[in-house]
Amino acid sequence: MKKIFALCLSAAMSVATAGAAVDGGISPDMLGRLKAGFDRSPSTRAIRNAISSNAIDRLAANPDSKNGFDTRFSDRVKSSGITDQERSGRCWLFTGLNVLRAQIAAAHGLPSLKLSQNYNFFFDQLEKSNLFLQAMIDMAGKPMDDKTVDWLFRNPLSDGGQYTGLSDNIMKYGIVPAEVMNETFSANNTSKLNSLISLKLREDGLELRRMHAEGKKGKALAERKEQMLAEIYRMLALTLGEPPTEFTWTRLDAKGNPVETKSYTPQSFYREMAGNDLKNDYVMLMNDPTREYYKLYEIDFDRHAYDGRNWTYINLPTEDIKKMAIKSIKDSTMMYFSCDVGKFLDRDRGVLDVDNFDYESLMGTTFGMNKADRIRTYASASSHAMTLVAVDLDAQGKPVKWMVENSWGPGANDGHLIMTDKWFDEYMFRLVVNKKYVDAETLKILDQKPVKLPAWDPMFSHDK
Repeated sequence: MKKIFALCLSAAMSVATAGAAVDGGISPDMLGRLKAGFDRSPSTRAIRNAISSNAIDRLAANPDSKNGFDTRFSDRVKSSGITDQERSGRCWLFTGLNVLRAQIAAAHGLPSLKLSQNYNFFFDQLEKSNLFLQAMIDMAGKPMDDKTVDWLFRNPLSDGGQYTGLSDNIMKYGIVPAEVMNETFSANNTSKLNSLISLKLREDGLELRRMHAEGKKGKALAERKEQMLAEIYRMLALTLGEPPTEFTWTRLDAKGNPVETKSYTPQSFYREMAGNDLKNDYVMLMNDPTREYYKLYEIDFDRHAYDGRNWTYINLPTEDIKKMAIKSIKDSTMMYFSCDVGKFLDRDRGVLDVDNFDYESLMGTTFGMNKADRIRTYASASSHAMTLVAVDLDAQGKPVKWMVENSWGPGANDGHLIMTDKWFDEYMFRLVVNKKYVDAETLKILDQKPVKLPAWDPMFSHDK
């Protein structure tokens, strides 16, 4: 009883002294000054009344941004129809396959073509699971609070990704038409499957660490890892279906008439229909103003497969990236593109414009961080991949606006998003370009030893 009384007395004393000033805390005097400083004029009350019952974006919408805005483009690559990733984080996969299907359709005179995202997603999830489990074996001797071990347990698996993971996947497993391996509910709604496999991987990771602590060595750990992967394979096959190893497909001409029916493996289909060397013919360009330009960077442990390549990119000023993008579009070649899509997006119009919303006037304050500051403070990073297909150039050849083919299904601009050039400067992050559109001096940067960055760097925290 005495102990309980002492605890109650201590709590009562804490309450009694709660109003006392504490260095760094909000004192009663400070709170009084804050309250006194709040403007309670009729105009402020009107704003408060409006905000309390409406969405902020609706009230901050800037009607002037719509004036004189058109949807014409001077240069545009023909796309092959809008896809829909639904409630999944597979934008990187949709983007890469959208670029490929446009190339294949143009090269072979096809009326249309859709590729199976589900097929490549199956192997992406299997490879990422193996990456995690093998990392657990490799790092079994490190403590749980080691930064990399901690990061791995926090991020055992995701449905997000980036270009090097895409290229490694396709070059290893090939591609198949959409009708060969159709989407399933779990492919379109990945969160539950992702959480279940992540839970299993964390459990498996702990078991591999225990086995190592008990003195188990390479062969025993490898055999147990394969048994664990068999369970992951089963989970994927039950929810996504089992990927085909061979299929028959009929190629049609531009009028939809059958031309040829053949049997393919996914790898032979890719070689015959596309044949691009996705690993060596393309380069990832990035605009990260927090780091030195004209340098090569590599993100440690940011890959989709254990035997795959880490995310590697050339950091360039935006103006340099624009020049290469324009060359590609003028040559009818679309590109893998990523950005911070949630910033200043008018979904009804399908327009990304920094003038779409006037938050400063509505809230009576300023938001003054530049791109570098936003990156450093986790306020902005790449959040979505799309396909860059168009640019609108003025009389002097300067870009006014850009267009991307999105993977959110039908919508404004036939499922495309339009971004102003000013928005492009602030929220564009990555572009993957065929090396033939890249100048020789920039290509020389690929010969540098890359600066290695950790996977938990602020610039890349949104991508997984």
